[in-house]
Amino acid sequence: MSIVKSTSRDKVPFGQKVAFGIGMLANQMFPAILGIFMVVLVQDLGFTGWMWSLIYFFPRIFDAITDPIMGYISDNTKSKWGRRRQYVLIGALLMGIAYVFMWQLYKDSGLDYNFWYFFLWSIVFYLGLTFFSVPYVAMGYEMSNDFHERTSIMAVAQWIGQWAWVIAPLFWIIMYDPEWFPSADVAVRQLAIWVAIPCTICAMVPAFFIKSRSTLDENYESLSLAKAGNSLKNIFFSFVEAFKIKEFRKLCAATFLIFNAFNTVAALTFFVIVYKLFNGDAAASGIWVSLFGCLGALGTTFIVIPIVTKMSKVMGKRKAFLLSQGISVIGYIMLWFLFIPGKPWMYIIALPFFSFGIGSLFTIMMSMTADVIDIDELNSGLRREGIFGAIYWWMVKVGFAIAGGLSGVIIAIVGFNPDLATTDQQSAVDGLHAFFCFFPMVGTLIAMYIMRNYGVNEERANAVRVKLEKRKKGYNKKVVVDVV
Repeated sequence: MSIVKSTSRDKVPFGQKVAFGIGMLANQMFPAILGIFMVVLVQDLGFTGWMWSLIYFFPRIFDAITDPIMGYISDNTKSKWGRRRQYVLIGALLMGIAYVFMWQLYKDSGLDYNFWYFFLWSIVFYLGLTFFSVPYVAMGYEMSNDFHERTSIMAVAQWIGQWAWVIAPLFWIIMYDPEWFPSADVAVRQLAIWVAIPCTICAMVPAFFIKSRSTLDENYESLSLAKAGNSLKNIFFSFVEAFKIKEFRKLCAATFLIFNAFNTVAALTFFVIVYKLFNGDAAASGIWVSLFGCLGALGTTFIVIPIVTKMSKVMGKRKAFLLSQGISVIGYIMLWFLFIPGKPWMYIIALPFFSFGIGSLFTIMMSMTADVIDIDELNSGLRREGIFGAIYWWMVKVGFAIAGGLSGVIIAIVGFNPDLATTDQQSAVDGLHAFFCFFPMVGTLIAMYIMRNYGVNEERANAVRVKLEKRKKGYNKKVVVDVV
């Protein structure tokens, strides 16, 4: 078997990895704080259930349409700046501007006005997010051809991006502290500005500092309006061809299960901690709700990502994924035993184990996706990082939307009522606790089963690279595809 050794071209300077990682911080910080701010819509501005549902689900439907289109456009852009950088810059500016304006809501403006104002500006924000995130993610996939260097790139990016989840929970404390702001709606109006400015700057960093060659002379598909119909057909066939690759289907399914299951119960964190550990007394819970998210993210940053990156290099990506998720299963079991009323500090013991689930997911899976894109190039002769990134992250977004609905279903199933004390609904609180621990564990175990025979290891990935390099150099004009 031919082995491809890393070259200086495959190795990415650390500064380039950091530039990509700073973009990841923006990519995660915007939605992380958005999710916290949205509580104000119901709690302080009186948005109804159907308003909340429409605001929550419509952007995901919108993403389902715009993400693949943006991926196709990015993949086929001819420009002296390359395929991605200009869109990342436009998206960063659009996100920042929309983020500020969407939160300028005043109770005196009336419920209907506030709803439509927020709804329309949120569409602009998510359009900016599509402009930014799809080509940005594709940038990471094409930064290196080296099997292990790809994991290193994603590890640095996830390490930096995880700080969003360390910082975001602190906004719960700031927003509802009268010493900071007289009310939460005033808080989000002002905090939105202070969030948008640094996040926009971070989102612009990849556009300015990640190298990209000119694509003016590339033989890409036409993006003219006259051929828009043909372009839409090509987008559809690109989706079909991507899902024909069995390994990519596995990546999407496993990510969907783990991320969906995790986020379904993440929405229950507040209720489980307050009602299981503090008998329903939110004031007595103090900072323990925020600490759960902060400490989990810190564990991911300083423990999980470095360990997983090393594991991936030593034992391969598939085994590193399976071992990491297995450790997270142990963490979920520990949370069942360590949520002890009156002793909230006990759950801290489980957090390093628990954090291996989501903490390792995107570091490994994004690296694996880059390997699969090589297989697609061998099959099709095209580099379609944008399309693959759009499909993969579309699965993530759909999972996030479904998770929001499932959280409500779980609350209904157990019969939980936030207006009652724990002593009046002990079985419902225990039910929430059980779902909180075991629902994501089931999703993780199914994902592990799907990935048990994932077939793209270092040897196979290198074999694909050999054939691609020969094709590019003209040594092998006709390649027989025998790797899928």
